[in-house]
Amino acid sequence: MRETVYLLLIWLGVLSALALVLFGWDKLMAKKHRRRIPEAALLGCALAGGSAGAALGMAVFHHKTRKPPFPVLVPLALLAHAALLAWAALGR
Repeated sequence: MRETVYLLLIWLGVLSALALVLFGWDKLMAKKHRRRIPEAALLGCALAGGSAGAALGMAVFHHKTRKPPFPVLVPLALLAHAALLAWAALGR
């Protein structure tokens, strides 16, 4: 694997971990009727590279699964990030 692939994996991994934590925290705050994380921040993190963590957070925490545009944009971002990783790994 090349350095580019490693850096991309690190980027996607860190943002996915962050997205998972953000989705979990937002769900917890929703249950406690406390201040929430803005939807733009959740989507932004997912689109910037955290789509795997966002998708996992949606499934594990049952959070934002029916709220537009999450059920559409998160899977599309996941496909785009997987395609980007495959493109980088297979040599452009």
